[in-house]
Amino acid sequence: MGSGSHPPLPGAVLFACNFNRVRSPMAEAVAKQILGDRVYVDSCGLKPDVDAEGADPFVQAVMAEQGFDLEGHRPKTFDDLTDDSFDLVISLTPEAQHRAVEMTRHRAAEIEYWPTHDPTLAGGPRENRLAAYREVRDALAQRIRERFGEDGE
Repeated sequence: MGSGSHPPLPGAVLFACNFNRVRSPMAEAVAKQILGDRVYVDSCGLKPDVDAEGADPFVQAVMAEQGFDLEGHRPKTFDDLTDDSFDLVISLTPEAQHRAVEMTRHRAAEIEYWPTHDPTLAGGPRENRLAAYREVRDALAQRIRERFGEDGE
């Protein structure tokens, strides 16, 4: 889109990834901050991570650096959604993209695929891993601002 030109805001946006513990909770939090109450924003994953509760600890740390509190985030799957009538589904992984296409097959909903690196693959010392998570956080924030406008207008 041209500078300052953004499509009309959707009524409801869903961010989807694999486990709803890393990328999609980050995107949900940033989008909620930018869009406020003008747009309903949610996130989900494909499958539950049975070995973990809440957002990934590194996600909590890098989001807290920018004033986001994800302590209360509880991962959910597509099947856990109480309402699936989203106007826009943004998938962050190939697997989530496939599921988004299935979910919206019989309804009028836009689907966008934003390939997003998985920071959990980063190794090394804690600071290296945090840097990978910050990179994903910042890239998602930039993409959300580009898509919806700096202040969701």
